[in-house]
Amino acid sequence: MEDKEKNIDDKKKINWGGELVENYHKASGKAQIPLHVVSPYDPAGDQAQAIEKLAEGFKNGEHSQILKGVTGSGKTYTMAKVIEKINRPTLILSHNKTLAAQLYREFKSFFPNNAVEYFVSTYDYYQPEAYVPGRDLYIEKTADINQEVDRLRLSASFSLMERRDVIVVSTVSCIYGLGSPVDLKDMVHVFKKGEIFDHKSDIEAMVRMQYERNDAVLTRGSFRVRGDVIEICPSYLENAIRIILDWDVIESITWFDPISGKKGDSVEQFSLYPAKQFVMPHEAVLNSIKVIENELKERIEYFTSQGRLLEAERIKSRVEYDIEMLKEIGYCSGIENYSRPLTGRKEGQRPAVLLDYFPDDFVTFIDESHVTLPQVGAMYEGDRSRKLNLVNYGFRLPSALDNRPMKFKEFDEKVGQRVYVSATPGRLENAETDNVVEQLIRPTGLLDPVIEVRKSEGQMEDLYNEIQKTTEQGRRVLVTTLTKKMSEDLTDYLLSLGLKVRYLHSGIETIERVEILRDLRKGVFDVLIGINLLREGLDLPEVSLVAILDADKIGFLRSATALVQTIGRAARNSDGRVIMYADRESDAMKEAIGETKRRREIQMQYNEEHGITPTTIDKAIEDLIERDKKEAIEDVKEEIDIRRSGYNLLAKKDRKKYIKELEKEMFNYAKDLEFEKAAALRDEIEKIKSEEINF
Repeated sequence: MEDKEKNIDDKKKINWGGELVENYHKASGKAQIPLHVVSPYDPAGDQAQAIEKLAEGFKNGEHSQILKGVTGSGKTYTMAKVIEKINRPTLILSHNKTLAAQLYREFKSFFPNNAVEYFVSTYDYYQPEAYVPGRDLYIEKTADINQEVDRLRLSASFSLMERRDVIVVSTVSCIYGLGSPVDLKDMVHVFKKGEIFDHKSDIEAMVRMQYERNDAVLTRGSFRVRGDVIEICPSYLENAIRIILDWDVIESITWFDPISGKKGDSVEQFSLYPAKQFVMPHEAVLNSIKVIENELKERIEYFTSQGRLLEAERIKSRVEYDIEMLKEIGYCSGIENYSRPLTGRKEGQRPAVLLDYFPDDFVTFIDESHVTLPQVGAMYEGDRSRKLNLVNYGFRLPSALDNRPMKFKEFDEKVGQRVYVSATPGRLENAETDNVVEQLIRPTGLLDPVIEVRKSEGQMEDLYNEIQKTTEQGRRVLVTTLTKKMSEDLTDYLLSLGLKVRYLHSGIETIERVEILRDLRKGVFDVLIGINLLREGLDLPEVSLVAILDADKIGFLRSATALVQTIGRAARNSDGRVIMYADRESDAMKEAIGETKRRREIQMQYNEEHGITPTTIDKAIEDLIERDKKEAIEDVKEEIDIRRSGYNLLAKKDRKKYIKELEKEMFNYAKDLEFEKAAALRDEIEKIKSEEINF
């Protein structure tokens, strides 16, 4: 393979899934395309200074930096411009799927000509393998894999192996074990125009790469052979490849759409990567089986010596079955649990993860670092405690313990230069660096809100009066409580006084949450009462008052960080203000109020110097809803087309099955907070049901 790639001309165009990638770099084998931001906007406010300082910090070799940006200051745009300036492969790390999806869409729009990838958990539903000794209950691993997310994960891995102009937006999934990039690279199979296609060896190679032969329907991760035509649908791309033979010689290689059949570009060669992440060369698998057999023998002897014959028989039957599967097809269910012997790692050595696919000079932006870093640190112990029971009771070999997420120290050592991005960086970030770049000026000129502290005595009457004043001006109100019960009771009380109120907490069906927020914006109701759900990720410019009940209570929901985040919900409106109801000023309150005042003074001074009048952003709500809906429909359109093709909708039985499948997928999207996709599938279900009378 190396000899073939050395013959590629530097300026030759190599096709990557239908997009032309120029300047293929002969020495590294990776595409060299500058990371370039496409945007109608120029840096505004203090974005320009933040971009310059962060880029300079990277160039000067700074290990850690902090981007301390207030809500609405355009931190994502700043990150994009910094990436453009340093022009290095980048990881954007987020703490949940919803924010990761939002960042992915934004970076895709900023870098349309580069590889922006999405790497999150592949499961719509996941029940890990577990054993509960107290109840003698074994829970088998159950997973519902989202095929599109799986494709995107593979695409992220292989993009990093092919090119340098890559930005990967990921959750903490990036610290969990994957197949070794070295092993995957060794299994790449190259098809080149004019070369011989050996039916036996080439098809066998695809099977070893976990591609399934299906001569009837071409789906991702499969191939079909029709005489002199071989069609392959790579598991990591949206398009498929068609190889046409002239006897045994490859006459042409052409891209095409596997759904419509529409023909795409022709290419000189195509490199096919494995269909799955945990795939290894057959010789390596066979060599590793001896190691697994030796470990099994030791484990059986251990259990037998302890008089635990049930566990000895259990581990023997389970592992011997897996070994047979590995010998026959090079793969078995739960192969990741054998990753240590398969890859030749030592005991305790971590597995390969997505971070190992990045080149040594990659950079990392850790979004909402005050939440993301603790999450990274918590993954290892939780995973280990579950697997210890499986090992101790004969369900898995001890080597399964090394199929694990990275420890925090390992993560910290692997991640090189990084920027912690947060409005409220935690102690860990602040202790690591003094290089703090503040971004306090919003392009809109909006200020941090005015804060008042009022006594809790008589707070209900006072809150009622303040809500009336605010709603008379056509504005909305957010109220934060400490418990679900308090939010429900307060809602009932304010409803009895004639106010239009709703509550929002984790007990609400997830698919309803986005509708509740939209109804608040549209004025269907005026007051939304909630708990910590009101802190991060809400963009509600109609809200001009945030009321915080029990602001002086000690705890996570009333920490300085939580209070600053809550205060930020009122920073989208030019009349934004916050009322804290408390009997005293806690240390957390003093810190949050002091920080907000400091920011507000800097913002006011900037506006005065530049003649800026703060103005509330007047977002068109209906346009926003329709845009989001259209995007969601586009996202799930291919999925719907594929699912429809498997059913005869003229048959009542098939229609019922199809609707049931869509409903399951709809609830999975809702569970992951992907509300728009869930709504798009709901519309498809209603459409099918309404059409039944015409069948």
